[in-house]
Amino acid sequence: MFISVCAFSIMDLIVKWSEHYPIGQVLFFRGFCGMIPILFLIPKERFIDFYKTKRSLLHFKRCFAGLIAIVAIFIALRKLPLATVVSITFAAPIFTTILSIFFLNEKVGIYRWMAVIVGFIGIIIISEPGYSSLNLYYMYPIIFCLGLSYVAIAIRQLSSTEPVWLIGLFFSISILIMSFFSLFTQGWTLPSLKDLFLLSMVGILGGLANLWLTQSYKLSEVSLVTPLKYLALVFAIIFGYLFWDEIPTIKTLIGATLVIISSIIIFRREIYLKGPVSTSRHE
Repeated sequence: MFISVCAFSIMDLIVKWSEHYPIGQVLFFRGFCGMIPILFLIPKERFIDFYKTKRSLLHFKRCFAGLIAIVAIFIALRKLPLATVVSITFAAPIFTTILSIFFLNEKVGIYRWMAVIVGFIGIIIISEPGYSSLNLYYMYPIIFCLGLSYVAIAIRQLSSTEPVWLIGLFFSISILIMSFFSLFTQGWTLPSLKDLFLLSMVGILGGLANLWLTQSYKLSEVSLVTPLKYLALVFAIIFGYLFWDEIPTIKTLIGATLVIISSIIIFRREIYLKGPVSTSRHE
């Protein structure tokens, strides 16, 4: 889990740094290079017919929600302070809890509803709702959370019959396809060798981070490894200060604390009720 958090944090750092490159071009590297770690997981007997699945529609919905989420988080990382974006993304389990009522017919008890309310209060404190251009950018990490929440639900449903590598491979391919459309609308910039390496790391780190995250939950108890993911906020504060002189406000820290408390309550209740825990970042 710790290595996964580090990989995601460095990926976020590179995405924010890459603001002089079109988002579509960065997405290309996320999709193309993100497939490299996954290719090593495909069984030899599936190399020819790796694409075969009986759940095409659910794969499509998962990829569509994932694409919305990844575009939203890339925009947010470029327009908002790093710590602010990371703080709001911790709210994904809150939205997953709500969506699970409609898509999984789950019953949500009083404790999780209280956690949802606390989490939303935290989001409001961080984003300070208003009508300025900066306030509107706070919608992007929230859109990311919504997209990621459906992704978590779709993966719950897919994982009963589909291998992890196939779910990840389809998503990387969908990112790759979408990135080509930006070639005609945004145009791409020829990167230097150093930039080419850094852009490639967006995909490699993103692909590895998701695999490491999944593996950590297989090898350890969820209650032990989940708290480590909140180290991402520490990394975001450090990176934001070192590279962009960003200092999180008191409101951001207070709101982040409420969101983290909310998500921890949700995790603990799901573990107590023996339900599937929303853990993956998957972007």
